[in-house]
Amino acid sequence: MTPLLETLLEVQHLYAAQSHAIDTGDAEAWADTFVADGVFDSPTYDKPVTGRDALVAFARDLHAAAPHLHHVITNVLVRPAAETGEYDVRANLLIVTTHDLASGAARIDRITTIDDRLRRTPDNPAELRLVHRRVTRDGAAPEPSAPHLKEHP
Repeated sequence: MTPLLETLLEVQHLYAAQSHAIDTGDAEAWADTFVADGVFDSPTYDKPVTGRDALVAFARDLHAAAPHLHHVITNVLVRPAAETGEYDVRANLLIVTTHDLASGAARIDRITTIDDRLRRTPDNPAELRLVHRRVTRDGAAPEPSAPHLKEHP
């Protein structure tokens, strides 16, 4: 297995853990997928969420307001950021809601693109964590608000 393929599997595992954590209301576990000063930046919310305490509060509030959300991440593209040893990741994030609890019927509420910067933690180099997530909605061009965001072909 190549190093990039191993990293892709690590990234997919991180995204699965993150999605399950926020979908089940485990705000602490969701925040733990970020570095301590990590940033979550989405046009759905007024301003970026920065730092562990704010990330925990955000995830807790989101789950309380919308307990039937499901985050589905697909089309994961990992690119090494050679100059830093970090990784740039682009993927699609679908927000799905179970809108009929009796039947389990669901609908896709939003289709977004995520642009992430990931790094390994110094205390455990085997663990990848999110440094910055920038979310764009379907059809909108990404805004280069973070230095790691670039147009990928």
